[in-house]
Amino acid sequence: MTTQFSKGTIEVISQPSKSGSRSKRPFILLGVLVTVFVITTIVFATLYATNKSSKATSPGNAVQLTSTTIKTTTTNTPYVPLRAPAIDIHPNTKWIQNGLTVAGENGGGSEINQLSDPTGLYVDDDQTIYVADHSNHRIMKWKRDATSGQVVAGGQEQGNGTHQLDTPFDLIVDKVRDSLIISDNGNNKVVRWPGQNGTSKETIISNIRCRGLTIDENGSLYVVDGGKHEVRRHRMGDTEGIVMAGGNGQGSRLDQLNSPSYVFVDRDHSVYVSDLGNHRVMKWEEGAKEGIVVAGGLGEGDSLARLIGPRGVVVDQLGTVYVADYGNHRIMRWPNGDTHGSVIAGGNGQGGQSNQLYYPY
Repeated sequence: MTTQFSKGTIEVISQPSKSGSRSKRPFILLGVLVTVFVITTIVFATLYATNKSSKATSPGNAVQLTSTTIKTTTTNTPYVPLRAPAIDIHPNTKWIQNGLTVAGENGGGSEINQLSDPTGLYVDDDQTIYVADHSNHRIMKWKRDATSGQVVAGGQEQGNGTHQLDTPFDLIVDKVRDSLIISDNGNNKVVRWPGQNGTSKETIISNIRCRGLTIDENGSLYVVDGGKHEVRRHRMGDTEGIVMAGGNGQGSRLDQLNSPSYVFVDRDHSVYVSDLGNHRVMKWEEGAKEGIVVAGGLGEGDSLARLIGPRGVVVDQLGTVYVADYGNHRIMRWPNGDTHGSVIAGGNGQGGQSNQLYYPY
């Protein structure tokens, strides 16, 4: 999965159920979390619980608030940190267990109302969803309540041509430059794809096995290099970058990573990375020589203290970690400083029911 906050919900990518066929129901479940971008006070008013339990009533608002205190934030910088919540989530928030499918669910395939192994997403302010449609080698755009999507990058078969992608893993939208930034994993590149129906790409970074990526409020790009087991930061125009996490070879020490997958950057520029091979989530403060385990780290397992191959990760302003627990088919919420988490979505076995996930990213 890629996990992302969006207006009273969490966007979750769940892989297709393989009970009988790989092509069964690749979909994105809209299930549970809260906001990523700057949300208007009108929307917050609908979510605000005013010291009483209240339940979101619209299909897109799958949050039940049991206590209050929602704090909004704004920014005057040109870049908004991606997948960063604009509110504090109360520790006693309750999560509705049945998700709503918002893209896909028409069987695995390459039609515009289908997806095949989606692995990354970005949710815009108006709840438009951009999906890294991994096995279709394209980026899809799904408007809110749409029954089919639109190809906005790739989709011209697998390849390394200027109009092609090869198994893209993740993406972000650069609104300042009106473009998409895509981890073109199979071509060992990070590329920029122009907006407004652009048809060709520009290489930003070469020779990188990039999986997840994100951007901070200064426009600096953070990329996960799974081949080198590190996360690097690239400032505007910088093709080399500097190591922000890992970079000491593959391993399980606190200064190492093992096949990292996705990344989140908070407002203090601390880097959170899902350390897939070590079944943990690590936090690296800016300038630190080693990281801190903030979720998992006890080896793989299905207890509330363990993870299996974590993927997408986001962190709220209280330092609570939300992570896609890939091998356990669930989304975990891990409060700051706790030794175990809680299940907020899935966790009912692998499958395609509304209360299930299938290898979420």
